[in-house]
Amino acid sequence: MTKELHSGSLYWPATLTDVPSYPPLRADGKAETVIIGGGMSGVVCGYVLAKSGMPAILLEQGKITGGSTSANTGLLQFSNDIMLSDLIGQIGESAAVAFYRACKEAIEQLVHMVQALPVDASFKRRSSLYYASSEQDVPKLTREWDALRRYGFDAELWDAGDIAKRFPFVKPKAIVTHGDAEINPYRFIHGIAQAGTEAGLVIHEQTKMVSCTIDAGGGYTIRTDNGFEIKARNIVIAVGYEPEQLRGKLLKANLNRTFVAVTEPQKDLSAWHERFLLWETARPYLYLRTTPDDRVLIGGLDEEEPQPVQGNLARRRRTEKLHGLIRTFFPALDAPLAYEWCGTFGESRDNLPFIGEDPLRKRIYYCLGYGGNGSVYSILGAHLLRDLILGYDNPIARIVGFERAALADV
Repeated sequence: MTKELHSGSLYWPATLTDVPSYPPLRADGKAETVIIGGGMSGVVCGYVLAKSGMPAILLEQGKITGGSTSANTGLLQFSNDIMLSDLIGQIGESAAVAFYRACKEAIEQLVHMVQALPVDASFKRRSSLYYASSEQDVPKLTREWDALRRYGFDAELWDAGDIAKRFPFVKPKAIVTHGDAEINPYRFIHGIAQAGTEAGLVIHEQTKMVSCTIDAGGGYTIRTDNGFEIKARNIVIAVGYEPEQLRGKLLKANLNRTFVAVTEPQKDLSAWHERFLLWETARPYLYLRTTPDDRVLIGGLDEEEPQPVQGNLARRRRTEKLHGLIRTFFPALDAPLAYEWCGTFGESRDNLPFIGEDPLRKRIYYCLGYGGNGSVYSILGAHLLRDLILGYDNPIARIVGFERAALADV
């Protein structure tokens, strides 16, 4: 059964009318690597492998971007749900700093990707304002700024006066990080899919893996719901969230739901300083951004439920609340809502994604981007898995893999 990952009216699909399609699998095949999943992680993995001279076959049970990618909010930040200063306490200084640097490098890698795309992915470099939600959060925010600066990340610390000079709202303190970005995830993935196929990636939509068995020679046979087989040496599972075969065995994660609202185009966004990405220290947190056509996107009000809200009235109660919160930041922004949705997202208990080889089965790899930084994790994961498949050492593997020490205590 297909897991429902969102409900409501999505904004991103409305930004691309000419959507490519890919044929279902119609014959037996063979590939060095088969990728399961046609969302952000799977398509980016396919692209990176193909551009590295390692063409693969990608199987998507529905349509490309049909899952959580369509509900992705398109914020690209090197900071994570867990602060660097807290991550240092959790996994140690060297590993925490390496992980944050890998996230920053992933954004730079994405820059090179979008420059070669056949479509405009609305990629823009942005700075982020990470504000203290209350006076009580100021000490930890200051400690985080100290850590970011100590390890060479481009960050400023603004007080209430600095914020008030640039925005029509006041917060007690904020970190401004530079080097972040925003993107249209829907257009990006369709562009990456097209570029990947031009480099040798083969995509089959409407093709579901129903079984995977190991052969006598150590390879794998994948059987699909339309009766065909593919022989593969490597398998990459990029289905978004925890596959059934891992449930309760390797992962320690939770599925929650979040709400997102997008306005009609606003008349005047000049009060929004440099169109910063906005988010906060409270958990769960609010996040805000603008779009190229002058809309405001706001998300948050997370709930500890795995399924999206299905009732329109129940969902709109939350999204109307989000709509009202826009006015608390920017009183002049009064455009009505145009789109609203509820989406599922995953959080691992140690605040890190799951990317790496299955410790029980050789050459089966996972790219599961748990956390609010899933798009960055997809880029990081694609390059990491390419290295693992090629047999190269990658120090990040020990941080995000399934046998990491951080999972022992959670």
